Amino acid sequence: MKFRVERDVLAEAVTWTARTLPSRPSVPVLAGVLLEANSDGTLVLSTFDYEVSARSSVAAEVDEPGSALVSGRLLAEISRALPNKPVEVSVDGSKVVVVCGASRFTLLTMPVEDYPALPDLPDTTGSISGDAFAQAISQVTIAAGRDETLPLLTGVRVEIDGDKVTLLATDRYRLAMREVAWTPASPSVSRVALIRARTLSDVAKNLSNAGSIDVALVENGDIVGFEAGGRRTTSLLVDGEYPPVRRLFPEQTTTHTVTSTAELVEAAKRVALVAERNTPIRLSFSEGQVVLEAGQGDDAQASEVLESTLVGEDISTAFNPQYLLDGLGALDTPFVRLSFTHSSKPAVMTGQDSIDGADHAEEFRYLLMPIRFAS
Repeated sequence: MKFRVERDVLAEAVTWTARTLPSRPSVPVLAGVLLEANSDGTLVLSTFDYEVSARSSVAAEVDEPGSALVSGRLLAEISRALPNKPVEVSVDGSKVVVVCGASRFTLLTMPVEDYPALPDLPDTTGSISGDAFAQAISQVTIAAGRDETLPLLTGVRVEIDGDKVTLLATDRYRLAMREVAWTPASPSVSRVALIRARTLSDVAKNLSNAGSIDVALVENGDIVGFEAGGRRTTSLLVDGEYPPVRRLFPEQTTTHTVTSTAELVEAAKRVALVAERNTPIRLSFSEGQVVLEAGQGDDAQASEVLESTLVGEDISTAFNPQYLLDGLGALDTPFVRLSFTHSSKPAVMTGQDSIDGADHAEEFRYLLMPIRFAS
């Protein structure tokens, strides 16, 4: 194997492909990046740990086709440190030689024949705008669980129905739902899958700038695939039955408030400075205003008053400060609407473009469980 490639091209491809390498691989070869130089002038880099695979294809000047398996993290560090000149990579016996200008590195190879075959990418189910995908994922994954002992809650439920995709995530204390349009391969396509939140976040971060992302999801399959800009990644789905969380959203509410999103975010951040761990921010809504409070008794206390509209009876509630700020941060509208059925029942957060609510948008909904507080 012998090929030449631009330094930036190699560094970016190796860094992206090696990002999912396990820190403690079950077998040594899983710490490697597989390099395959093809006679058609493409260099393919691959990684796989039996759960997540990554493959990147870039253009290269290939003198001798072939393949080699080397330490992925070491190659990534070397490629980023090389001078900004063309890089020549070749195999010399049991070693890979990397030459760039006056720099020369020699890496030991691992047996290619011991490397597992990467899973095939399923047929494309549909495609989605990278920007829309990234926004939807960032809004929903904030509510996904972090506790690996509850793997079901670390996933995002993805429901595909024709040209609409619905994403749902919960950690039992809040629930996020986002509906987004996409272009299905078939207008009647229908799929349901549970995908790891970290996989979706990684795809949104690394593939969304490619313009459009192809999604591959086989009915009753066990993997999901994403492809964009010459890069593809697959991941095993989370196994299990997701709880029926959609029904937690109330069909109708009796009270709602509308407040400036930016003003509420800043006020909540200030008031939260005196909120001890696991203590809430209290919000009291009345005609024309909302009062935010935190702290009580002999502890530090804070309060702030904002303008806010109220439709319905006066209502007081309390939320975990971070969970409240997570939901507000996921909104991209100038106003936030909080809808209530009761002060002790979950509130539903949605966005609005105006104070009067005529353009109330529900593509993104965030359900937040209140915290009981002393009177």
